[in-house]
Amino acid sequence: MGDFPQEPLEDEGGPVKSFLEHLEDFRWLLVKCAVALGLSMLLCLVAANYVIGIIKWPLTQARASFPGTNQVVSVSFGTNHLANFPITPEQQQLLNTGTNRFAAVTVEPIMLGTNPVLSWRVNPDPAAIADIQRMHIELVNLTPAGGFFVAFQVAFYGGMVLCAPFMLYFIASFVFPALRLKERKYIYRALFIGGGLFAVGVSFCYFVLMPVALAASQMYSQWLGLGALQWRAEEYISFVCKFMLGMGLGFELPVVILTLVKIDVLSYVTLRKMWRYMIVINLVLGALLTTPEVITQVLMAGPLYMLYEITVWIAWYWEQPDRARARRMLLLVMFVLLLVAGLLWAGWQYGWPLVRQHFNR
Repeated sequence: MGDFPQEPLEDEGGPVKSFLEHLEDFRWLLVKCAVALGLSMLLCLVAANYVIGIIKWPLTQARASFPGTNQVVSVSFGTNHLANFPITPEQQQLLNTGTNRFAAVTVEPIMLGTNPVLSWRVNPDPAAIADIQRMHIELVNLTPAGGFFVAFQVAFYGGMVLCAPFMLYFIASFVFPALRLKERKYIYRALFIGGGLFAVGVSFCYFVLMPVALAASQMYSQWLGLGALQWRAEEYISFVCKFMLGMGLGFELPVVILTLVKIDVLSYVTLRKMWRYMIVINLVLGALLTTPEVITQVLMAGPLYMLYEITVWIAWYWEQPDRARARRMLLLVMFVLLLVAGLLWAGWQYGWPLVRQHFNR
């Protein structure tokens, strides 16, 4: 023993334990993760209606598709929305609903002498007119046990989100004692950057991609001549949650690739040669995780490939001897990629409505 220098336990990764002691620690890790998941699921089960409201938000932001060029009239009774009806030009002139593509009409009771009758009036409220262009799809349960299944789905997905920080802490407390200080530093950085990228991916999917995907799904159903006014609640919840999870994991790609670069499995030259394969891989991921139409797949594959390009340039930066010059080049590349992202966003914001109008003709 005296022939070998003894380094501090902190540098060596902590005290040495037997196999049974590690097995006992792993058992307690599973117990704590199961308890955290169970409590989180119970909390989400109690607040299931609020969680469903959060999941339904992208559906309220998706824009509806109305084939043809006839005026579309939204009919409401009080605060209740009844239906949207396309009307002919003759009906439009007879009802005097204006010349805009969308018009809102409110049905309300009035007294005609001593008899109550229903009348209608054109509602000029911009909010009511904007509401016409949103998808009014009802989520339904078609089986007696459907409500319980939906509640369990909501509890599971919501519980996983709530308990994720605690589970990561429990896993870190189990793994970190076996790591050296340098290894812990890299793990901390990877967790911080990876967690941020995961949150960005989920947010991008929730606020930007999901409304477009849902609107495209309705457009495709109408193109097939099928109705799309009701969806099964359990299938909608499963689709939305898996879609966001897949997008969040897709945004973890830079962390995985840069880790492989650090351990010399990949290099800048190898990554630069793989760009054709990454385009195909991203399109395949878009096809598997989104609705089966081109627009949504491209909207998902585009950001993933942009992240890949950023990762390639970071790998190039690490291999450069002149870091100051390489840093300026890297900032220039980042600016170009952000400019491309801005142009893509402008195309989606202003060009997508033109595509929809052309599709509806």
